[in-house]
Amino acid sequence: MKPIAAFLLVPLLLLVASLPAAAADHGSIVREAVIYISPDTSSAKLAQVERGRELVLLDKTHNWAHVEAMLGYAKVPDPAFIEDEGAERKTITGWILDTGIVWPSTPNGDRILFGAAVDSEDEASRRHGRRGAGQDALRLYYRVYDIYPTSPLAGEALYRAADIKWQFDKADTLSRPSAHEKESFYRQGINEEQMKLVMKKFPGSKWAELAAFHLIDNKLCGEWQGSSKCPDKEADLYEKYAKEHPQSPAAPEALYDAAYRRAALIEIYKTEDQSKKSEQAKNQAISLMQQLVSQYGQSDWSSRGQMLLYLVQQGVPTYGNVVE
Repeated sequence: MKPIAAFLLVPLLLLVASLPAAAADHGSIVREAVIYISPDTSSAKLAQVERGRELVLLDKTHNWAHVEAMLGYAKVPDPAFIEDEGAERKTITGWILDTGIVWPSTPNGDRILFGAAVDSEDEASRRHGRRGAGQDALRLYYRVYDIYPTSPLAGEALYRAADIKWQFDKADTLSRPSAHEKESFYRQGINEEQMKLVMKKFPGSKWAELAAFHLIDNKLCGEWQGSSKCPDKEADLYEKYAKEHPQSPAAPEALYDAAYRRAALIEIYKTEDQSKKSEQAKNQAISLMQQLVSQYGQSDWSSRGQMLLYLVQQGVPTYGNVVE
């Protein structure tokens, strides 16, 4: 064999050798499980696997599955989303009882994972719910999209996973002292990658529209501090969203958020001796609330808009500590 031919054959052989691993089934689990060093419950325990963790099937024997379990990242605390393909993941290889595991070939596997995610999310909402249930729900929702990307549930599942992570990150952001700064650029923004993934993978869907609504959070002020600049800017953001996404489930909320800020500006402009702008804000608030009531009459946001409209028309301040 010529030297150059041998040189080219080496990477080809390496590629062929890697094909079985690349073709291995990827699944997930809807129960907590133990990974053992061998297919025997009396053997040494290697790790505990939580719900929604990714499993790579290596082999099967009787009621056991030889798997590689992805237990998160060694340096990144995110347990579900792959934000950096180069990040070092903590993996454990061992044997697990082949029960409660959902593989791509599992009948109704997408619905099983989605149902397990809903159950975990409900558990997380309970006062004494299962510890870590919120993270379980996040992982399980993501696995629906990851394992069954063409499922009718994939878009909603990916959005729900992104929404849970957004709420975790938002709570963390708001707990920091920088959350009280007036300007948004003074604080660390919420990671937008997962919401943008929803918008990229499911463009034009209601899940993409809801994801776009979340992104407004990063543009809001921490505290208005009695200044008209922040509520005026925020009202513009919400009005723009409602105009560009009239069919979004979040459109009524966006209109209410915009109207609330315009109503607040009625009093704020008075403190800044800008009576003309105060009257303009009142007219804008009334117009937005009338649009909300007429366009989304059956929603809770419409009822709240009706209440706000009544207060503004009655001349009742909706912002500040004004007392008769």
